[in-house]
Amino acid sequence: MTRGRLRVYLGAAPGVGKTYAMLQEARRRADRGSDVVVGLIETHGREQTASLLDDLEIVPRQTITYRDAEFGELDIDAVLTRRPEVALVDELAHTNVPGSRHAKRWQDIQEILDAGIDVLSTVNIQHLESLNDVVQQVTGTAQRETVPDGVVRDAEQVELVDITPEALRARMSHGNIYQPDKIDAALSNYFRVGNLTALRELALLWLADKVDDQLDTYRAEHGIGETWGARERVVVALTGGPEGETLIRRASRIAARTPKGADLLAVHVTRSDGLAVSDPTHLARQQALVDSLGGTYHRVVGTDIPAALLDFARGVNATQIVLGVSRRGRFAQLLARGIGVSTAAQSGSVDVHLVTHEQVGRGRRLPHPITALSRRRRLAGFAVTVPGIPLLTGLLLVAGDQLSLASDMLLFLAGVVGVAVLGGWWPALLAALASSVVINYFFTPPLRTLDIARRENLLALVVFLLVAAAVSAVVDLAARRARDAARASSDAQILSTVAGSVLPGARPLTALLEQLRETFGLTSVTLLERTSHTPPAPGHQHDPRAWRVVVSAGDEQCATPADGDTSVGVEDDLSMVLRGRVLAAADRRLIEAFAAQAAVALRQERLTEEAGTIRPPAQVENLLDMSRLLTGTLGLSLVPVVLSGVVAQAAGELDEPAQRVRVRLPVNLPPVHADPALLKRVLVNLLANALRFSPADQPPSVSATENCARVDLRIVDQGPGVPQDQWTQMFRPFQHLDDRDNLGLGLALSRGLTKAMRGTLTPEQTPGGGLTMVLSLPTAEPSVDPDSS
Repeated sequence: MTRGRLRVYLGAAPGVGKTYAMLQEARRRADRGSDVVVGLIETHGREQTASLLDDLEIVPRQTITYRDAEFGELDIDAVLTRRPEVALVDELAHTNVPGSRHAKRWQDIQEILDAGIDVLSTVNIQHLESLNDVVQQVTGTAQRETVPDGVVRDAEQVELVDITPEALRARMSHGNIYQPDKIDAALSNYFRVGNLTALRELALLWLADKVDDQLDTYRAEHGIGETWGARERVVVALTGGPEGETLIRRASRIAARTPKGADLLAVHVTRSDGLAVSDPTHLARQQALVDSLGGTYHRVVGTDIPAALLDFARGVNATQIVLGVSRRGRFAQLLARGIGVSTAAQSGSVDVHLVTHEQVGRGRRLPHPITALSRRRRLAGFAVTVPGIPLLTGLLLVAGDQLSLASDMLLFLAGVVGVAVLGGWWPALLAALASSVVINYFFTPPLRTLDIARRENLLALVVFLLVAAAVSAVVDLAARRARDAARASSDAQILSTVAGSVLPGARPLTALLEQLRETFGLTSVTLLERTSHTPPAPGHQHDPRAWRVVVSAGDEQCATPADGDTSVGVEDDLSMVLRGRVLAAADRRLIEAFAAQAAVALRQERLTEEAGTIRPPAQVENLLDMSRLLTGTLGLSLVPVVLSGVVAQAAGELDEPAQRVRVRLPVNLPPVHADPALLKRVLVNLLANALRFSPADQPPSVSATENCARVDLRIVDQGPGVPQDQWTQMFRPFQHLDDRDNLGLGLALSRGLTKAMRGTLTPEQTPGGGLTMVLSLPTAEPSVDPDSS
């Protein structure tokens, strides 16, 4: 059976007309003769949407009883029994009532698709799982109903339904979306121009990614390897050298100058043979720079670097590549074209930019010819060579004419290889030179002289010397590569352990330093920061080298870089100091990688702390809470609350001194059933209003009485009061009364929060003049179940 096809109408925001567009498509298909039924449609009372249901067959909903209430949900069995060609199922992200066959409506749709029925559905951009946190950050509203992105991405067609923010707000003002009593609050909260613009951009970007995936799939299915310039992407190639930051910034500027901007991708090609070693410190800093510029960092493996780079660029459909001009000297470039020139020659339709930088012509550091083996091994090689060559010479002289010159050379060559394995390059080179002299003097005619009578013997001796030297070099190189491989494996294991232990921690910087201390067996690891240039105390001179401890792991922390055995400069004002033992030079590369990550972790911690200290103004918090009330996303936690405690907390948060509020609560007052946080918000608003309008010599008061399983809390002020005919207007958002200060959302929000807690908020005239707000809440009985009350 062929699976049904899914078409999704993606709305940039509520009310853009996605259900209307779906119904129009359904009517077009029905007019063309397709068998179309309506599985479930939510019109939300919109007459224009409901009018499109005329002449369309509607499958009755399934009634499900939950907590003594009846709900209508999609009847999957009825749709499968009816078996139409096309079924309309609205609101893809909807959560079904408990007792339904599936928890989510998108799962219902999957079952219908599996039966071979095409489905038309709708979803708003804020309901996509990957964008849930972003939407909450933009709008301040958490979306409880979400759908996995993969469900929408797997749809055969996704059509964006979008109108400008101004047109959507006009549609809202005309009453085409919400009821009149909700319009003002919606326009002031969720449907602000900034929110709608951000949601629209999110929808366009998400849909662009899906279109991009479809393009990649099409190119792969049709074997298209050349680049299509449908979307600009700039790839910058990093070698791990110091010029990388220059290349990244240059590539970022190129990306920014392209129409509508371009994606920035940084890639480092690691040689598959492991012969090229990059500086992890440079790469770590360059990765952080790429992230800060909004790009992405990638690492690929390949033996042929230009080919690997171009394969990556074509794989991501890149249009431009940025490389640095070769660091090698002119003579070296005559021998080989270099990566940049080779890449440009093979790039085809991909543009290649060769960028100059300060490292041009400085060349790469040549490897040091010293052996990779330890000093003890080298001494052992020399110790074997000095007596070994004479001993082998004596044995061959005893053998006399039983062995030919070629056999003698092979035995000496075997000895040289043995010395190379034991002691490395220098002992083997000494053995090769000594062996060539011995062979010439004792075994090559004329004997007992350094003369050589026959040309083939001279050639054989020269070949012996070259082979011995080459074999020694190869053996030493193999030892060096084995050491590098072991070192790389050890470093990778250390970094893997760090990633596993640091990332889950609440304090990644502390965990990072502790892991570094344990790994290298150090006494302490300290991260120091240079102090700011504050004016010195009277009579003292300012010390420009003063440092302060940011964080430390272990005992005996260091106060300055000079106090430690090893110090690594992280940035201009940061230094990591290690105490306990002097580390080998080979360890410094890994230490620098730790230091670079420590700087990133420090910035992350400080950004997190700074974000935690930023508190939006009370008017903004009120807007967010009002939006949650209107959209039904306000979370409640109803528990027994002691009024005396929450009143004291609310008074403590007031801008004016809390001592001005007179609190007179009975000692035996029972607890109320409420949400402590929301109740405190209500009291803060009420007390702030009372203080604002109370005379200085007549502060407001708070009293309470118990009445019929409820507690009435009265906030009384002796201010000018509010005429009774304006009490209803007083609870509307953003109302001015008698040209006084704007009451804002305080009272409107307070009444809404109180109602959510099953309470009431009503005004009364204060005897003698003023206003009294009566907050009435149910008492908390020991047997009360918050979910059932």
